[in-house]
Amino acid sequence: MQHWEKIAIIGVGLLGGSIGLAARGQNLARRVEGYVRREEVIKKCQDYGVVDKASCNLDEIVSGADLIILCTPLSQMKSLVERMRGHLKKGAIVTDVGSAKAKVVSELEPLVSELGGEFIGGHPMAGSEKTGVDASISTLFNGAVCVLTPTKSTRIEPLENVKEFWHRLGARVLLLSPEDHDLFVSRSSHLPHIVANQLARYVLNPVYPIEQAMLCSSGFRDTTRIASSSPEMWRDICLANREKLINVLEEFIKELENFKSILGNGNGEKIEEFFKTAKRLRDSWIEQGHSPE
Repeated sequence: MQHWEKIAIIGVGLLGGSIGLAARGQNLARRVEGYVRREEVIKKCQDYGVVDKASCNLDEIVSGADLIILCTPLSQMKSLVERMRGHLKKGAIVTDVGSAKAKVVSELEPLVSELGGEFIGGHPMAGSEKTGVDASISTLFNGAVCVLTPTKSTRIEPLENVKEFWHRLGARVLLLSPEDHDLFVSRSSHLPHIVANQLARYVLNPVYPIEQAMLCSSGFRDTTRIASSSPEMWRDICLANREKLINVLEEFIKELENFKSILGNGNGEKIEEFFKTAKRLRDSWIEQGHSPE
């Protein structure tokens, strides 16, 4: 069993903080340290006990770490790794929690290799619409799928160590190519976020009278929950997975047009079949245990 000397978490928000809590709880490393951008977050990290030490000094946090986890928005990752030059421990593993993988892997794998380390793309399918270290949960990854995206250049030993790390945090590890990962999550994760945001924008548009918002009940609340997520993070995700997401949106819009046509024809049998199919598929998904707890 791998015991890390030092784990460095770059970006201590919901995911970074939850990783820190879980790693410390499982005693996976002698030290867990976190890099943050703002001084006021250091005290929060200490108050919530998510890391042994937090600092705004990236060099200090990265130095001596044998596992580095990037938990920042996608657009910040490359520049942060470039700043690790001269401070990355030889043989260190760098991984991430980003929601799009092809662009990140193509940029960071050769860069980390040049710096003497090994990059393995990662994406735990867990989270919340809440942000910040104060939203951290030690059990966030229990039962969640964590995708790792090795390439032909990935060595077996570092990959096995990262797999074990996520297993110890309670996750189920799935190996996919970066391209397959991005295609699948464009449907199951990225599209739902766009739909939730558009629903919030459309239904809660201030041009409508106040009664409109008053008639939004639990169904609307639950469907749009993820619209409260970080706009910066989702901007980066959409840009990083732009091509696949555009294709998925086109397919989804075509399906909506089909339903619109059925509705326009007043075909009650086909309308009912639309809802029956959706219910059957979702119920089966729940019964097979694919749904997060």
